[in-house]
Amino acid sequence: MSEDTRKNRLPVVIVGAGISGLCAAHWLTKAGIEVLVLEKEAEAGGAMKTRREQGWLYEFGPNSALETTPLIGQLLGELSILDRRMHAHEAAARRYILKNGKLTSLPVDPRSFIFSPLWSPKGKLRLLLEPFIGRAGEEESVADFVRRRLGREFLDYAVNPFVSGVYAGDPEKLSVRSAFPKMYALESKHGGLFKGMLALRKERKASKASGIRGSRLFTLRDGMQTLPASIAASLGESLELGAPVERIVPMRAGRFPVYTVSYKSEGKPRTVQASAVVLAAPAPAAAGIIRPIDPEMAKTLESIYYTPLAVAFTGFRSDQFLRTLDGFGYLVPEIERRRSLGSIWSSALFPGRAPEGCTALTTFIGGARHPELASLDDWELRAMVMDELRPVLNIVGEPLFSRITRWEKAIPQYNLGYHRILESIDRFEQNYRGAFICANYKGGISVGDCIVSAQKIAERIKEQLKS
Repeated sequence: MSEDTRKNRLPVVIVGAGISGLCAAHWLTKAGIEVLVLEKEAEAGGAMKTRREQGWLYEFGPNSALETTPLIGQLLGELSILDRRMHAHEAAARRYILKNGKLTSLPVDPRSFIFSPLWSPKGKLRLLLEPFIGRAGEEESVADFVRRRLGREFLDYAVNPFVSGVYAGDPEKLSVRSAFPKMYALESKHGGLFKGMLALRKERKASKASGIRGSRLFTLRDGMQTLPASIAASLGESLELGAPVERIVPMRAGRFPVYTVSYKSEGKPRTVQASAVVLAAPAPAAAGIIRPIDPEMAKTLESIYYTPLAVAFTGFRSDQFLRTLDGFGYLVPEIERRRSLGSIWSSALFPGRAPEGCTALTTFIGGARHPELASLDDWELRAMVMDELRPVLNIVGEPLFSRITRWEKAIPQYNLGYHRILESIDRFEQNYRGAFICANYKGGISVGDCIVSAQKIAERIKEQLKS
């Protein structure tokens, strides 16, 4: 849309068209509030990108998501894409951990836990002490929290690989309070993990009685990019691509704030004024935009560490595997001293990810564990991935198809002291009424977290504009 045809004053400008910014725009538009979304890239969706080649479907970012909130189903329905949702095959409940070079199934019930070879009898008995361990007096890393409450073995062969699978992070550095607030709340609210889980089980039973279903893993028929692409299409001319924002300047403070947003469109400088501005860009980009008005906040955002990550999609004929791929995939504990973080068995989870008679895998390299590996060239990464996969999955021969995606800054790390960063964000929003930060470095990194955070921001903006 040209500057001549667009109003120079709008209720809301949103900077960034990743899933957070797009969802905020969606909820506001549904409420009848006019928005303008500015995205510097030529394509909306941020990391949520999908490609289909030669019958293979692969993701650049998240391969799937958990329906952790009813808002997800509501959003898909409002976008008329609910019929494209696909839930994971039942085999997805089976997940594996690599131990001593072999895959071992994670236990799913007390009986399978008792007989699981993942932990020694001593390690299993150590868990029985958990209800008798008191609360911590200070902030702890995830590793310290788990060692204290559950023991070293449970950290090594359950939590350590899980943290790599979620954050590609280091449990010795991640803050349990900030990175896993629900786990932290089990201790702070209920006095322990087992006590808290018993209380949650009662709540779940009540939810089932009310017809509320638990979280289920899902994707969309043509890939996860269907979600941001559908929101982008619904926004129409309210979304402008190839429009990098340079700065925001508060022109009027107080109860009725006004911000001037400076950006470029088709290489030409533009400005637009708004009553509210939502920063939905990654932390380094947001820092550059606000530096002229709040250099301290910009410095805080720049301090957020993102892990680098390489994602290797590989496709094979199914008869190249001498074992059955009957689960979600596997995770690699750090103690195993491997170079990969784990592998998702993409075509075992959802149909349409590989041609007939073929199998697709998605393997992750780098993260906080081996950040230097994410920058290797394609040839080195492919060779490394095959060295990792071949002995574990008994693969014969080379892949028929492969694609490498690199993310220099993949996932923000909620490391020790992260609560102070969140407090700084809160102060920024208080100091600059009408300015909001809505991104995966505030409120959680999952797709569901981003959707919930965006809806909350939209509600806050609606209240502000009403007043």
